[in-house]
Amino acid sequence: MLMIRLARFGAKKKPFYRIVVIEKERARNGRNLEVVGHYNPLTTPPQVMLKHERVEHWTKSGAQMSDTVKRLVQRNPAVQPVA
Repeated sequence: MLMIRLARFGAKKKPFYRIVVIEKERARNGRNLEVVGHYNPLTTPPQVMLKHERVEHWTKSGAQMSDTVKRLVQRNPAVQPVA
């Protein structure tokens, strides 16, 4: 089963997260399939960069999002192009 979850990077007391697609059984920072975004909670406001089309692709393929990633996606929706 695939999960979309956070992988922690950065120095001690200065976390930086990558939003990754990874097999559920793998370790938190194990080998991932794809990086679909970044999350930096230390900036004000917290900086979130998501590849919404890739997140949608993986969720349609059966990947489940962690609770934290669901919250980040809901709070940072994709920008709709003005037509």
